Formats: sequence, C-alpha cells, structure tokens
Amino acid sequence: MLNALEVFAIVIVGLMVGVEFSVAFVINPILNALPGDSGQLGRSHGGRMLGAVMPVWYIASLVLVAVCAIAGWRSYGNGLVVTAGALLILSVIMSILLLVPINNRGKTWTPDNRPADWKQQMNRWDRLHYVRVAVIIAAFALLVAALT
Repeated sequence: MLNALEVFAIVIVGLMVGVEFSVAFVINPILNALPGDSGQLGRSHGGRMLGAVMPVWYIASLVLVAVCAIAGWRSYGNGLVVTAGALLILSVIMSILLLVPINNRGKTWTPDNRPADWKQQMNRWDRLHYVRVAVIIAAFALLVAALT
C-alpha cells in the first residue's frame, strides 16, 4: 500500500512540476512572442484556466507528501520527504502572497481594460514563477530521492 501511495505522490507532484515548468519555459515565451493583443489574451485565458486547477493540484500534492511522510515516519530518507513537504508549503505560501494577486488581476484583463503597466506586472509574475518552479523542482527531486 505504501509503495502505491509513494508512486502516486511522485506522479502527481511530477506532473504538477511539468505543467509549471512548461508554463515558465514554453507557454509564456510563446505567448510573449505573439503579435498584437494575442499574447495578453492568451495569458488572461491561461490565468483563468490554470488559476482554477492549480490550487487544487498544489494542495493535493502537499497532502500526498504529508501522508507519505506520516506513513513512512520511521523509513530511511523520510527527512527528505519532510523537506520536500516544507518546500511545497513554501510554494503554496509564495503562490498565495505573491503570484495569485497578480494572476487575479491579469485574468480579467482585455485589450480595453488592461493597465498601462500590464507587461511589467506579467514580467514580475514570470520572475516570481521562475523561483516557484525552482522550489517545486527541488521538492520533486527530494521526493524522488527519498521514495525510490
């Protein structure tokens, strides 16, 4: 049972990392290169779509890692699982305090109502997102190292 839980946790966290990595290094650069208002419209739509899904995914990942840490409390490498959980907590805190407020503004923007500094706000979101991606990659690496 514990092995199935560990595999499930690795898969769920790994997929989340993959989505966030692709947003940072594939999707947003593509959107930023589009002409006219297309990139801003794409980012707004992405903010609405992923803004609905990712909070559940982050919390589910954190819960799975916490369950793995509790279930394997006496296991070798459990300190790495706990550290991975702490990094996921950090990523959730970063999201709530830093990224979500920008995303909540950006997902309502259209070419007609966006603020003059919308590109600067998106660049700030991107920079913060790079840090969050690094944090969740570290959490994932620790989780894989501990559970495999």
